[in-house]
Amino acid sequence: MFYKIGKLCCFLVGMVCMQATAQVRAPKYSNEFLNIGVGGRALGMGNVQSAIANDATAGFWNPAGLLQLTPKHNVVLMHSELFAGIVKNDFASYAAPLDSSSAFAVSLIRTGVDDIADTRNLVNEYGYINYDNIRLFSVADYALLVSYARRSSLIKGLRLGGSAKVIYRNVGQFANAYGFGLDVGAQLERQGWQFGLMAKDITSTFNAWVHNPDEFRDVAVLTGDSLLIKSSVEITLPRLVAGIAHRLQFTDKLGALVAADLDFTFDGRRNVLLGTDVLSIDPHLGLEINYNQLVFMRAGMNNVQQIRNFDYTESWKFQPNFGVGISSNGLKLDLALTRIADTTPTNNFSSNARLSSIIVSLGYSFD
Repeated sequence: MFYKIGKLCCFLVGMVCMQATAQVRAPKYSNEFLNIGVGGRALGMGNVQSAIANDATAGFWNPAGLLQLTPKHNVVLMHSELFAGIVKNDFASYAAPLDSSSAFAVSLIRTGVDDIADTRNLVNEYGYINYDNIRLFSVADYALLVSYARRSSLIKGLRLGGSAKVIYRNVGQFANAYGFGLDVGAQLERQGWQFGLMAKDITSTFNAWVHNPDEFRDVAVLTGDSLLIKSSVEITLPRLVAGIAHRLQFTDKLGALVAADLDFTFDGRRNVLLGTDVLSIDPHLGLEINYNQLVFMRAGMNNVQQIRNFDYTESWKFQPNFGVGISSNGLKLDLALTRIADTTPTNNFSSNARLSSIIVSLGYSFD
């Protein structure tokens, strides 16, 4: 049994490494809106979900978790705002079991900035400012995920799943891009322990950008920059997430869930806890305490980074997260507070400039 599990893990790791090696020149930070995370529960636990995702958000975190759905219909909606409300991040998902051994989900993500002023025509042909010429546009990223999960008939407790995602990125009337990618995941339960493995963008995700030359023609003539009207291809390299979790039961009504994830990226050194020229490892820790599966308190830690101060000293920082949840009669309300502001006096501007974000998600399960 464990030999078969080992072969599965080696296969996923091998696929990720081959894709990453083949695309070593790709940019590190592509489709980053898909790394923000979804769901109040997950974000309150520091994005620790690969081993424990068990609701409609599993289509995003690990589609294998869709097999833990119990009612026939499951819906999750989420809204969050970043950078003092400038960036809106929204998520909606519907999931349902197909039978005792399979389930599916459809999820939609939108991250965008709206009402951006286009001031190219602010000054008219006579040299006067005309505010009526200002037009507003939006910059938004969309992802549609269609997920499927099936229980393994060979290994007891093993769940397998995959998600096909279609990406659409839009910069007003100036440019847009279409992309396609695949994620695969697995979950395994053994004696109170839960294990998860998620390979994102396992085939590499390609975004094909198309620019509107008519919108840039006048600017290109003035600046002589021909790059403004060229199309391009953006590649998102594979990422591997390995997770482990364990449930603790203190009394009949009081229990806890302790979980951890490790994010493995293969696109060069990143500012994470452990980084090399080939591999970077970013840890996440999460804790969830529940009372009678009715009230939940959550905490998490992620984004461990080394910061260089103005006096050239270096210090380690991490992002704390907190959350609460209520679940009753199929209705779940989850709130999370992330990117907690650091008010400690320091000579590093970035540590004082972080703004807290509030995430609200609502889920409903029914037959």
